[in-house]
Amino acid sequence: MADDGLASHRRDPIKSSVGNVAANRRRQQAITVGKERREALVRTKRLCRVGISSDNDVPDDGDMMIDEEQSILESQTSSAVEELKSAVMYQGKGAKQKRVSALRELRRLLSRSEFPPIEAALKAGAISILVQCLSFGSPDEQLLEAAWCLTNIAAGKSEETKALLPALPLLIAHLGEKSSLPVAEQCAWALGNVAGEEEELRNVLLSQGALSPLTRMMLPNKGSTVRTAAWALSNLIKGPDPKAASELIQIDGVIDAILRHLRQGDDELATEVAWVVVYLSALSDTATSILVKSNLLQLLVERLATSNNIQLLIPVLRSLGNLVAGASHATSVLVVGNELTDNFIAALVKCLKSEHRVLKKEAAWVLSNVAAGSIEHKKLIYSSEAVPLLLRLLSTAPFDIRKEVAYALGNLCVVSSEGSGMPALILEHLVSLVDRGCLPGFIDLVRTADTEAAKLGLQFIELVLRGLPNGKGPKLVEREDGIDAMERFQFHENEDLQNMANRLVDKYFGEDYGLDE
Repeated sequence: MADDGLASHRRDPIKSSVGNVAANRRRQQAITVGKERREALVRTKRLCRVGISSDNDVPDDGDMMIDEEQSILESQTSSAVEELKSAVMYQGKGAKQKRVSALRELRRLLSRSEFPPIEAALKAGAISILVQCLSFGSPDEQLLEAAWCLTNIAAGKSEETKALLPALPLLIAHLGEKSSLPVAEQCAWALGNVAGEEEELRNVLLSQGALSPLTRMMLPNKGSTVRTAAWALSNLIKGPDPKAASELIQIDGVIDAILRHLRQGDDELATEVAWVVVYLSALSDTATSILVKSNLLQLLVERLATSNNIQLLIPVLRSLGNLVAGASHATSVLVVGNELTDNFIAALVKCLKSEHRVLKKEAAWVLSNVAAGSIEHKKLIYSSEAVPLLLRLLSTAPFDIRKEVAYALGNLCVVSSEGSGMPALILEHLVSLVDRGCLPGFIDLVRTADTEAAKLGLQFIELVLRGLPNGKGPKLVEREDGIDAMERFQFHENEDLQNMANRLVDKYFGEDYGLDE
């Protein structure tokens, strides 16, 4: 679909890095697995240590977490695979229970250590025998144990996850309505681990038809199966190809399920569903348009305002930022003076005050997207409690937060211009923010090794030099050592930064600078 690329972005009102570029950056970050593992609280792949069945057929092992010598554990694992092979070949009395017992032993070994002996299991030939154990007509207990083993193998290193390729068709098949819920959920968990590894494996799963049955599993009202299915779906659609996200949003019942789970679900379920919304809104303009027209914004704002669960607040914030940034009519939903809009800004202020670094960063990014909207939205944020908090964060917060804050403050000072001309200034905002001490924070960004942050700092300096009345801009920049910060780019390897800095120095601090004094 033509409108569903990562590069497309309909709200880029400012032809400047002091604009809504943050949303485009988030679209790229949304598909970066490494970042998700750091900031999404390690959610991409999950080892299954405790059984998902509520009955006593799959007992919890009280000694699962006991550390053992790795060599002994690997030897036991190799023996367990050989024992499983023998059990599968055995056709005598008690054959079914013999297979289940052998599977359970292998599963216990794969669940027991901080570093499961996956390599030993693979070398012993575990995958082919586990695939046999997934054959249709097998007892549920056998299917559950086999899927559990595969789940934990898929939670391993990249090459270990790829070893599951022969098992994928049967794992997907067992998501169907003929399978028991525990078996279907365990298979969904295994597939979620595979999808979380890399784009190539996601494409394999999509080509084999995993999207539709996983979606059906997310539609019921509650239960761990719904939660697991939502988590697996979020991994499956994370891109970078937007096709899966665009297909998911068109499946009957998906929108209603998302809204219902966010309205009624507990924090765990709402968290997984919110991550689905993150990827839908980050990758697909079609999905974003549909979501914005629903009641989703209000539900997300309510969750943001009332919850203190950081695992939930992170995807809620990202979803809100994507929705506001991703559709031109999103800002028309956030009508100035509307209760929803006021609650939205108040909830973002709450996050800026949080002790959690990630919440501050995400809230600043969302504010930068709102501030890139209409002049009314800029005035709303400018007059809110957010600005004093942003100013303080610009001078005191860690670098990644300061960069997001700088985008938000920069967007408050400019409005879109026709064509490719320079952005027009909101002089009142610029003068006030500079008077309140924001310039040193932007000059500090110019001194960083991050080229994006340095460019952002340079462009704010340009606003100050160009916009402050009575020629105050150059003197103020000089007083804050801005000339020195810009001159470091005189022979910089980045040609854009070099040209930009040299142009500003030549234009405002040339031979005639200071002669009038």
